[in-house]
Amino acid sequence: MAEDGYNTTWENGDHPDFQAAAVYNNLRGPQSLESSSSNPQNKSTSPQPRSSTDSVPRPSTSKWRDNQPNVPERQDGLSIIQSESSLVEPGFDENVLRALCDLDCGVPLLLDRIKQSMVSCREASVFFKKRAAIEEEYGKAMQRLARSTADAYAMSDGKAGSFVNAWHSAMRVHEAMAENRLRFALRLNEMSEELATLAREVEKNRKSTKDIATRYERALQESESSTEKSKNRLDMTTEELERVLLQKEGESFKDNPLQARSTGSGGKRAIGKAVAKGGLLLKGKNPANIQRQEDDIRARVSAASDVYRKSVIDTQAMRQEYFNFQLPKILRSLKECADEIDLGTQYHLTRYAFLFESIVLSDGSILVPSDSRDDGVLGLKGSIESIDNRADFRTYMQNYVYARGNLAPRGPRREGPTDEGFLPPLPTYQNHAGPSSAPNGLNGIQDKGRPTFGVDLADQMARDGVDLPPIVEKCCQAIEKYGLTSQGIYRLSGTTSKVANLRQRLDKDLDSVDLDNPEWSSDINNVSSVLKMWLRELPDPLLTFNLHQGFIEAAKIDNDRLRHIRLHERVNELPDPNYATLKFFMGHLHRIHQHEADNSMTIQNLAIVFGPTLFGQFPPVNGQTNGMADAPLQNLAVETILKHYTDIFVDETE
Repeated sequence: MAEDGYNTTWENGDHPDFQAAAVYNNLRGPQSLESSSSNPQNKSTSPQPRSSTDSVPRPSTSKWRDNQPNVPERQDGLSIIQSESSLVEPGFDENVLRALCDLDCGVPLLLDRIKQSMVSCREASVFFKKRAAIEEEYGKAMQRLARSTADAYAMSDGKAGSFVNAWHSAMRVHEAMAENRLRFALRLNEMSEELATLAREVEKNRKSTKDIATRYERALQESESSTEKSKNRLDMTTEELERVLLQKEGESFKDNPLQARSTGSGGKRAIGKAVAKGGLLLKGKNPANIQRQEDDIRARVSAASDVYRKSVIDTQAMRQEYFNFQLPKILRSLKECADEIDLGTQYHLTRYAFLFESIVLSDGSILVPSDSRDDGVLGLKGSIESIDNRADFRTYMQNYVYARGNLAPRGPRREGPTDEGFLPPLPTYQNHAGPSSAPNGLNGIQDKGRPTFGVDLADQMARDGVDLPPIVEKCCQAIEKYGLTSQGIYRLSGTTSKVANLRQRLDKDLDSVDLDNPEWSSDINNVSSVLKMWLRELPDPLLTFNLHQGFIEAAKIDNDRLRHIRLHERVNELPDPNYATLKFFMGHLHRIHQHEADNSMTIQNLAIVFGPTLFGQFPPVNGQTNGMADAPLQNLAVETILKHYTDIFVDETE
């Protein structure tokens, strides 16, 4: 009976349903524990311990708890179990805690997981430290280079004027970028130290919690071992009592089934104990002695039974205390350690990504300052573009002549007496031809005074009384005749001298130029370059400055259909001359694109070529141009218009 009761008690402590119910009650709080214990219907349906367990006083449980150290926790101590708050703080994953309590390997699982997290945390810390060393070395080297270069140029005989200003501005840009890198390295070192500290703290808490969990388990194992010993002592005393009763009844010990049970591992030990307790089997069968021995053994059986009963009760109470209270707290503490190091590592990695992105954006803002800045900073490209070589040379020439004007000439003399071999000065050439010789002519072409380059589109169309600029029609017809299959048409430029010659001819007398002449048709890139030049030199670009921002805002729309609609609306707002010219020119580009297989000019390539050309470039403000900032959006706008050419320009009735 005692053995059956002990096994039932052990099974109740290890049964998954029993543990799950206990953990669930703990997660609900102490009030739910009291209500479940007071209401029999709320108890678990698993086999219950024998009735003697219900009568055990609670001080034995609290004594076991008082003798054991408390589980270290981040925020709460052991009092959290007795408080009105829940065992698990808000936001803690209760389902995970229940699942861990149901597992036999919950503690080693969390210990191994924390160990993995610590390895990952330390690897991130090492990476940050090495990256910080690289950034610091780069920043310091860049800073030294910028400063030494600026100082060396100040001591050298290099060019002055706008060049020296641009040079020093470029060095300041590099120095500012170096300072950004040094600040980035400082932040990386801080994050590396924080991660290393986090790993050390979590490792310390992990070891402490592991030691406490080991002590709890060892105490429970020792209690179970003590219970097993008490059970063995009770069994031996019970066998000894049976032998006395057999002697009292006159039965033979050898013929009794008790021998079969005593032949086991404890048989000889039991006989030896019996002999040591009074030598019952060796004494005579005196009824008084037998009765006295029986009373003594019964007393020992009762004492052993009480000891075993108390040991079973204490072990069961300890087991319930461990699985219901201490194990969830240990698992909670370990889970908090794992969450702390995982979230800490993820936070610092996210912070690293944000800092890295900020540094790159800061470098970009230094290289290309925004238009809203009014401190006169040009950026690297703006500084280089501010160099005016012609003005610098004129200034240098004036200063050079002024500085050396009073010095004796070192070279050969220009003038001198004829008897010394000097020739008289060459006469100044003067053109004495009559008016019929066309003084402004170019190779026999007379200037008719109707220029087309650099003239406002509406003005020249009204002047000529046409619906389309003649130069656009003339050039597009020649390009479609000779250049539809030309590889890279519009992307490749013509010969500079021939392009300049053709431009002058078209500007002086457009009608007299024959683009079918082999001089121009043999290299159609010269004609395409002149057409692009005409578009670029329009005072107000084809898409106009007034509608520039509207086109840019429409191009920013991500939705393709909505972007197409908004750009269509902007096209319809163009002045009539611009709309007619754009419609004709887009039809021309559409036909160019239809021969993409031969000329390799996709819609994207055509948009890249004509985006800045059709939008033009705003006049410089404070010496800065903003043409490149909107270039991607300009290209996207032209690409969308060209892609939907039929929907925008071609009516269904045409």
